[in-house]
Amino acid sequence: MNESTKQFIRENLNADVPTLALKKAPVGTDFSLALRQIAARQLLRKKVPEWSENEDLLFPAHLSIEQCSSEASANYKANLLKGNTFADLTGGLGIDTYYISQHFQQADYVERQAELCDLARHNFEVLNANIKVWNETAEEYLSHCEPKDCVFIDPARRDEYGRKTVSIADCTPNVADLQVLLLQKAEKVMIKLSPMLDISKALEELHQVREVHVVAVANECKELDFILERGYQGEIQFVCVNLLTEQPEVRFTMEEERNSSGKLAESVLKYLYEPNPAVMKAGCFKLLTQRFDVFKLHKNSNLYTSEDLISDFPGRIFEVDGWTPYNKKVKQTLLQNVDKASIAVRNFPLSVADLRKTLKISDGDEWFLFATTLKGEQKILIKTKKPPQ
Repeated sequence: MNESTKQFIRENLNADVPTLALKKAPVGTDFSLALRQIAARQLLRKKVPEWSENEDLLFPAHLSIEQCSSEASANYKANLLKGNTFADLTGGLGIDTYYISQHFQQADYVERQAELCDLARHNFEVLNANIKVWNETAEEYLSHCEPKDCVFIDPARRDEYGRKTVSIADCTPNVADLQVLLLQKAEKVMIKLSPMLDISKALEELHQVREVHVVAVANECKELDFILERGYQGEIQFVCVNLLTEQPEVRFTMEEERNSSGKLAESVLKYLYEPNPAVMKAGCFKLLTQRFDVFKLHKNSNLYTSEDLISDFPGRIFEVDGWTPYNKKVKQTLLQNVDKASIAVRNFPLSVADLRKTLKISDGDEWFLFATTLKGEQKILIKTKKPPQ
């Protein structure tokens, strides 16, 4: 990339790319390359800031950027793996390869697309990362590679028509079919899968799983990371994290969750809690009442309450302003002065849209309304606000 192209990118980093494409490029500028880099850097600005700010790195088409890990989640995975030798079998943009490789003496990047391999070679050199690039499929690489301490694989989650897939069988490669070979080649295997995947179903297909990491970033569930360890037959540890927040991680086993009695509330108390998406996805519900001294509103509601503030609860915390059984008079009583609010429905017969229409309340963020069910199947509406920081 010549200096003229770099300068054009610097000057237009915040420009609207479709509008910019209609303009005439300065002499000596590789216009198509510049437009692609500007679009990529805009997408990566929040996702991978370290890379987006490095003007010597080069980026591919939109899809690879859309599918890549964030800097936060890549760093999280990197801290789970260590050893001497490592291979990323589905290299892609190389974000995971780069961050995980920093915990190993020798690392391999494996990618079937030649264009991505060329970009990876360039970018790893710019980043001074000692990573060898292999332009092969995961299966081809595994057929000849030396044993590794760890391998990482993030199977493509789109079919031949570009549609998103979530089941293991529909991913490329099919890691369920490949797992025996993977564990022959590596002591430890990390498999990154879609957050839409049914965890229980995945555990029926994958074997020797030691840990399942459910990773949310800033309150959005982003990925499931299954760690397989050769010969492991023990209880599976679930780890729920919500990166870029101050919420604590939650570790548990399914046996702990099954054996927990779970405390149910008799009524709504002073504070209301909603678990973060990682905790919800992992299915840690009854155990929260023991770990954080809160009460569950209903066995199926997944909302919690307490009289005293539990500031380290792993999720959103609200201060209860009032609550009432749901009936036709609720607008004249509890919601008398509420015209705008954020509304959430948990274990309740109406949708958010239906509730808005019935209550004649538009969207807003001053009040947070929760429509849910209490122990005893009583339908209620809770009016809350976020507590002061």
